[in-house]
Amino acid sequence: MTNESTATPSARRDWLVPASLMTLSAVPVAAGAYRLVELGAGAEVTQDNARFFAAPLPVALHILGASVFAVLGALQFSSGFRRRRPRWHRAAGWALVPSGIVAATSGLWMQARHELPEGDGDALAVLRLLFGAAMLTSLLLGVVALLRRDFVRHGAWMLRGYAIGLGAGTQVLTHVPWVLLVGQPGEGARALLMGAGWVINVAVAEWILHRRSTTAPAPAWAAVRLPRAPLSGRVTGQVNGAP
Repeated sequence: MTNESTATPSARRDWLVPASLMTLSAVPVAAGAYRLVELGAGAEVTQDNARFFAAPLPVALHILGASVFAVLGALQFSSGFRRRRPRWHRAAGWALVPSGIVAATSGLWMQARHELPEGDGDALAVLRLLFGAAMLTSLLLGVVALLRRDFVRHGAWMLRGYAIGLGAGTQVLTHVPWVLLVGQPGEGARALLMGAGWVINVAVAEWILHRRSTTAPAPAWAAVRLPRAPLSGRVTGQVNGAP
């Protein structure tokens, strides 16, 4: 009875971060699902969605890849679940990494090929290319680290890639106060708010990695101490000229 009562709060805390990340990604995932329904149902083509109907495949790949990446990535933050289901963690990784790569590459392709929609500008286009390339690079470096069995660097690079990929969720939070207080942002403000979402996520990821490195247990050899020589021996050695 005691073990169950003490394990329940711990289990709840273990799922707090994954649940929070899924909540953060709920709006962009829902918006992506709506876009897929719109494309599949053949909705009316407007100035806002014409670029998506002109090339629906990369749009669909981006939405599906980003959605799978957001959900599976959130589950990786449950340390207890990873310990209990190590095979699931590895199996999910085989879907997580490709989905993130698909999301990043399709996003870069759309940014490079699509005309800038109204409200976007060159500054936002540069930010999307910059962070999209950073996300893709992080995931590829994570794969390289895994192949080298460097699991610490693998986890660090995957965390960075996930932080960038989840930027769409944080961008909702950066936009809402502005829209409520000021109204729809212009090109400059929109670039600033979008960039803030990515920067916040990357900063949190780096803080987590720094905290892990500073709280990591010391290696076993660091705890070994050589026995001190007796005081008389040290004095005798110094008198005889020994160092």
